[in-house]
Amino acid sequence: MTSGGRGRSRARRETSAGGVVYRVTPGADGAPLPVFLLIRDSYRNWGFPKGHLESGELPEAAALREVAEETGVSALELRGTIETIDWYFRFRGRLIHKVCHFYLMETPAAETCPQRAEGITACRWAPFDEAVRLVSYANARQVLERAHAMVGAASAVPGAPQTSEVAPAAVAGEPGERVTS
Repeated sequence: MTSGGRGRSRARRETSAGGVVYRVTPGADGAPLPVFLLIRDSYRNWGFPKGHLESGELPEAAALREVAEETGVSALELRGTIETIDWYFRFRGRLIHKVCHFYLMETPAAETCPQRAEGITACRWAPFDEAVRLVSYANARQVLERAHAMVGAASAVPGAPQTSEVAPAAVAGEPGERVTS
């Protein structure tokens, strides 16, 4: 990748992967309603679970691993690639160029367990309209908007294919339920 500024060419590149997880619950009118899983970090920002790729790990595998570690949700089915985003930031005086691959995942599970040791302070299920307001960063909101469109497209196609099954079904719960134990 190239950048317009000379300093950006010296940025250290970090590659991560994460997931936008959804589950389908009955809405107020009884119609199926997708709700999306958000995490809150130690800075009180809402976003999605993500993390670094381990040596030799494929982005899809890293995304599934990071979601399970950060949220406690392991019954995940990979539904497709959402998009890859990137941004620059400074950490301890060093310029970092972060590249993050996001994948759409579905789960029947409602129970979550935030990974407090990694600074995840809460997990929350929210319908799209609420989730898009809660997400703290514009690039993450764009990822959510694309994921929401993908969920809508998949639900419009009866028997949409499942790309991979990672674990058996787990616990179900109520929409909007917060589980932060």
